[in-house]
Amino acid sequence: MTASTKNLVANEFGLLLRHLREARGWSQERLAEHAELNRSFVGDLERGEALPSLTTLGKLAVAFHLRPSILLARLEGRVPARVPG
Repeated sequence: MTASTKNLVANEFGLLLRHLREARGWSQERLAEHAELNRSFVGDLERGEALPSLTTLGKLAVAFHLRPSILLARLEGRVPARVPG
């Protein structure tokens, strides 16, 4: 994975995470509590400064009452199949 692809995926995942959180009216702290994560890490994810591990992805999916595959499918729709560069 190139740096530009990684940045795109991280940024798009962060935007998706923020959208899902805000749609529920949750603060980052509330999401962190539901997902059993650190609030600052949730912020890092939303800013695209970190990518989630599979464990973290699972925790976030549970917090949103989604299957991890559904969360990934929503991300897939935001990231082009081929990234230039």
